[in-house]
Order: sequence, then structure tokens, then C-alpha cells
Amino acid sequence: MLMKHSRHGLALLALALMCTSCAALGSTMWPFGFNKLMVFGGPSNQTYLGCLNCSEYSRDSVLNEFGSHGNRYATSSILNSFGQFGSRYSQYSACNPYATNSPVIVDSNGNFYGRLTLNTYNPQQTRNPIFLAWLIGVCAS
Repeated sequence: MLMKHSRHGLALLALALMCTSCAALGSTMWPFGFNKLMVFGGPSNQTYLGCLNCSEYSRDSVLNEFGSHGNRYATSSILNSFGQFGSRYSQYSACNPYATNSPVIVDSNGNFYGRLTLNTYNPQQTRNPIFLAWLIGVCAS
């Protein structure tokens, strides 16, 4: 039981880091400015999985637990550990350390920011430490 609580603590810490860093760094230091970073996954990356750097109050934010992308029961959520995007076994999952087709991160201009994945062998894995810390916390819960 203690292990489960520490996993949730890690997820909360990662979320706090992400939210604090976004606000504290501002547009000049935040590596992506204020571009909306969106996550897409599934075959040909056709499924919208939410906004990665939006406020937790944004309807499409992965941080909004009441929205369709931050809800751990929603089919289009990375937080759904039984779904194809949050499972440890799906080829489309960010949480599968061997995923062959993990979700991509892009902005509204189509710029590519890497793949949101735990697969350290994937050369396209995002190098953003905030996103990786958040993902590790999400996948550990």
C-alpha cells in the first residue's frame, strides 16, 4: 500500500513541476513559448489525446481530470491504464517502454516536438524533462 501512495506522490510531484515551471518560466524561457502543444496517437496519429501544456482548467488539457483527455477512464486519455494510449502493452501507448508507435507532440503550426513515450530506445522520444517526469508519474500510478 505504501508503494501505491508513493507512486501517486510521484505523479503529483511531476504535475506540480509541470504547472509551476510553465507559469514561472514565462514566454522567454519556456522552451515552447506559449504554443499549444497537442498530443496525437493511434494509427497514423489520428486520435487527439489532449493539450500537454494547457491549464488544468482547459477543456482539452491532459491535466483536467474532468475532461475527456485527463480522465483516467476516457478512451482517448493517456491516463487510462487499460486503454490503448496508457496501457503498458499497447503499441500506441505512451506508457509502454517498448511501444513502436507512441503518441506524437506537435504544435498548432505542425512543428514536431518528439514522441511522448517511455521507450528510451526511440530516437524521437521527447527530451523535455518536465514532460518525461509527468509521464513517468502517470504511468507509475
